[in-house]
Amino acid sequence: MGALDGKGALVTGGSRGIGRAIVKRLAADGAAVVFSYRQNEAAAADVVREVAGGLPGLIEEVTEGAYDRFMAVHAKGPFFLIQHAGRALRDGGRIIAISTLNTRLHPPGGALYTGAKGALENFTTVAALEFGRRGITANVVSPGTTDTELLREANPGVTFEDEVAKTALRRLGQPEDIAAVVAFLAGPDSGWISGQNLAADGGLLP
Repeated sequence: MGALDGKGALVTGGSRGIGRAIVKRLAADGAAVVFSYRQNEAAAADVVREVAGGLPGLIEEVTEGAYDRFMAVHAKGPFFLIQHAGRALRDGGRIIAISTLNTRLHPPGGALYTGAKGALENFTTVAALEFGRRGITANVVSPGTTDTELLREANPGVTFEDEVAKTALRRLGQPEDIAAVVAFLAGPDSGWISGQNLAADGGLLP
């Protein structure tokens, strides 16, 4: 018997990296998982770098089109997914959003990405309050630097030694590390945790 037997889960972007690890972990714990992905994985990597995963530049360089794309991917889309989840989930359900540690680090060039993820974090906190009367929890997981294919593609040749040195556990995160946190929040033992932002960063931030 798995901790999530009889439960359903929807994971967006579940074909690679952290998303894929989350899908595998939730399925291993017994959940029936539905996930979205792009058919052409090579093209998907290019789209993610251009639209979602990369940083568009300094504030003075940001175009209105880039602003609209980032907000659509990281704020608008997730907002309406949360709205739908609130309508569709049974009492006692779980909403888990994936943000980024960069909303606390504020890297130069990251205004759009961190701004949109910050909006998602606030949406999730409010959802915890609005849906809590039905036993539905809503939490955010904010990964630190995680060793994914996308990270390597976006930073060719980078060894990430500085990030490792700053992390208490002296290594990069693995997708399975993030998936384990998500699985905990999706499971029965997390029922008293809601409205929280969990930093899954190996001890990078105190």
